Amino acid sequence: MSKKALVTLTNITPLIRTIRGQKVILDSDLARIFSVPTFRFNEAVKRNRQRFPDDFLFQLTSEEFQSLTSQIAMLKKGRGQHRKFLPYAFTEKGAVMAANVLNSPDAVRMSIFVVRAFIKMRELLGGTKELARQLAALENKLTARLDGHEVAIVEVLRRVMDILDPPPLPEPPRRRIGFHVEPESKSKTKRKKKT
Repeated sequence: MSKKALVTLTNITPLIRTIRGQKVILDSDLARIFSVPTFRFNEAVKRNRQRFPDDFLFQLTSEEFQSLTSQIAMLKKGRGQHRKFLPYAFTEKGAVMAANVLNSPDAVRMSIFVVRAFIKMRELLGGTKELARQLAALENKLTARLDGHEVAIVEVLRRVMDILDPPPLPEPPRRRIGFHVEPESKSKTKRKKKT
């Protein structure tokens, strides 16, 4: 195996991308891993298309390809370096089947690395999904607690404000200035004593 073809698990992992909600590797990356020119790799896949159902392989749309080219520098300078056709995306199963189609010892060895890289990605995603679930549960729990605490804090603040700034007492009746005539009431009339 040549030095160019020597690929490790850490070199393959960044080549795995998420497209249409699936973890895939592009045909050009897979061809480079298997030490085969991309056009020869695609020829072998097209000759054995019956081995690649839709869940193994799909061709990118032009929008997906444009999105990928804007995210990574795929195009090289020079004549004959640009893609004429939209790339294929291989799932984990499709990458293993591609190694079987190529049927070379290098391809078989490299397929083991590819499978391990997909498994590592799956494990990493499984761990992050569990972590995301736990964080969501913790957030819900804290929100419920904070709602209860918020009500209690508002009540305490209202009481403290009442103590610091009590409502004003009603003013005592004021004496009026000047001459007043009060209406006579029955209880105020004096009776003369009988002797």
